[in-house]
Amino acid sequence: MLKKRDLHESPQLFELMVHPDVFPYVRHKAHSSDEHYFLTKQTMEAEEQGELISRTILDEWNQPIGTINLFDVQDNYGFLATWLGKDYHGKGYNQLAKEAFFEELFFQYDIHVVFMKIRRTNIRSQKAAEKMPFCQLSDEIYPEVLEWINKEQDVFHLYAVTKDQYLFHYYRTEEDEQAQEA
Repeated sequence: MLKKRDLHESPQLFELMVHPDVFPYVRHKAHSSDEHYFLTKQTMEAEEQGELISRTILDEWNQPIGTINLFDVQDNYGFLATWLGKDYHGKGYNQLAKEAFFEELFFQYDIHVVFMKIRRTNIRSQKAAEKMPFCQLSDEIYPEVLEWINKEQDVFHLYAVTKDQYLFHYYRTEEDEQAQEA
């Protein structure tokens, strides 16, 4: 479902990214395949330096269908950004990718809070965030972060997944599964 970024997948991801339903929501936009290749290389170098964590989202045939990233990593938190190719919207890939990524972030890295800044006009992404039982609207919980992400213009809601919320859900789900098996 997830793998480390790789330069050879850049042409496929670029083709998915430039779709008009996807492109406006991509954080690092590329206007050509060459530019996307260069941005991917920069992303991989930034990950080596601990500035971000980036993965390619794969479908069941191990074909790249989007990316999931934790940007601006500092003080045990970062900002999540994902995008999927248009043909993969509404098929459950986003939810699966986020859960796999959170598991990696909270169990393999020392991340404590994953923030998501979602445009107030992006209802699809807000609904996707609200479907996750361990995610919550955090405009009032982290007012200083909300103010920072909206410093230029008030356009974003702030959502957060804390390590504690995720672990509570993770272990509760595991216990429920064990109880059903018994």
